[in-house]
Formats: sequence, C-alpha cells, structure tokens
Amino acid sequence: MDNLTPDKRSKVMRAIKSKDTREEVLLAKALWHRGNRYRKHDKSIIGTPDLSFKKYKIAVFVDGEFFHGKDWETLKLRLNTNKDFWHKKIERNILKDQQVNEHLRSNGWIVLRFWSGDVKTKLFRTIRAVEIAIESVRNKIDYK
Repeated sequence: MDNLTPDKRSKVMRAIKSKDTREEVLLAKALWHRGNRYRKHDKSIIGTPDLSFKKYKIAVFVDGEFFHGKDWETLKLRLNTNKDFWHKKIERNILKDQQVNEHLRSNGWIVLRFWSGDVKTKLFRTIRAVEIAIESVRNKIDYK
C-alpha cells in the first residue's frame, strides 16, 4: 500500500525529471571542468544519450535506479501499488536500454551506462571510466 495520498503521489511523480537530473548535471559539469567536451541529449543518436562524444563515438547514459530496473528481480517483488503498470513500464525500459546498447555497439559506439546513485556516490570513478574510454579511442586515432 502506498503511504501517500493519490494527490501527493501524483505531485511527487510529476516532479521526476527525465533529463538534466541532479546526477546527470553533476557528471556533466565535472567532465566539462576537466576539459571533456560533449553534447547533451543529441537526438541524432539512437537512444538520445545524456552525454555524447560524437568524435569518439561514445554515448553516456545516467539511468535512474527505479525507472531502469536496478535489481529488478528484487524490486518487482516489493511493488504493491499498480503492479501491472510498473512491471510493464520498467521491463519495457530495460528491453529498450538493451536494444539501444546493441544498436549503438553494432555501429561502433562505446556505450557507458551508470546508475544515478553510483554517479552521486562514486563520481570520480565514473569520470575516470568516461575518460578512459575517451583515451582508448584517442590512442586508436591516427593523428597525421
């Protein structure tokens, strides 16, 4: 049973952002500050990554734990309200994420997905993962 009234729950759900979340902005600003230039929400790239480095074909996604199904097998057992809706929605999101990953990788992209909680608690590790991907591509490019 939900511990919020339907009106309060509706207000909470309306406040959830789909882009420019706190964690996404935190990662983006940290990368920019370290000299890494990217595009945000580039619709020309399948899946519209949160951050993209087109030159290096790197797509970065910051996924919310609930909506993208972190520990889904455990979480789905805890859902009590509107189960059918949430099961379909989250499982559809998981499938879509997998399809986007496959499509981008098959076209030569490096796909990096981070949980928003990990960005918040392990920011430097997340930044380094992106920078290592950039460095690995840079090392392959022939600068003649």
